[in-house]
Amino acid sequence: MSRQTWKPGTLVYPLPAVMVTCKNNEEENVLTVAWTGTICTDPAMTYISVRKERHSYDIIKKSGVFCINLTTEDLAYATDYVGVKSGKNENKFEKLNLEKEPCTQINCSMIKNSPVTIECEVTEIKELGSHDMFMAKVVAVNVDEKYIDETGRFDMQRCNLMAYSHGHYYKLGDQIGKFGFSVQKKK
Repeated sequence: MSRQTWKPGTLVYPLPAVMVTCKNNEEENVLTVAWTGTICTDPAMTYISVRKERHSYDIIKKSGVFCINLTTEDLAYATDYVGVKSGKNENKFEKLNLEKEPCTQINCSMIKNSPVTIECEVTEIKELGSHDMFMAKVVAVNVDEKYIDETGRFDMQRCNLMAYSHGHYYKLGDQIGKFGFSVQKKK
């Protein structure tokens, strides 16, 4: 097998395509972010990376809070729309009929249609280049009860989550294993 060498780039795919909600005293907005992930388990920490010129950048910087709302196949259109349209020009919540509900721990709204919303408090802003990274402590995780199975376990497979990969959105597929299955003792 031969390989080509390309200039440096970001080809770590797929990524979660999430809708980030943010709010300060003056305004509220929603944007799409694919540069997000886990930083630490204990304490629970995450991040989003946002361009300085994005309308939401200053809202998050001033308020110090944001929410990561996981997206589904049903939210694909809204996810794309809030990523390409600016909140400077319109209220994207109203335009897309995205139902908001108040967060439990921070002054922000979560998207009711999202199966999981992660409430975050910014701990550090790291200037990186095209994007700045908002590192944040997770202060609450809100899960829609319709995805809790009869044993009380959250069944993420039923959420129909979507991912972003190199300019395209994809629905997640079938489970092919679980953590530790490669070393699991045979029964």
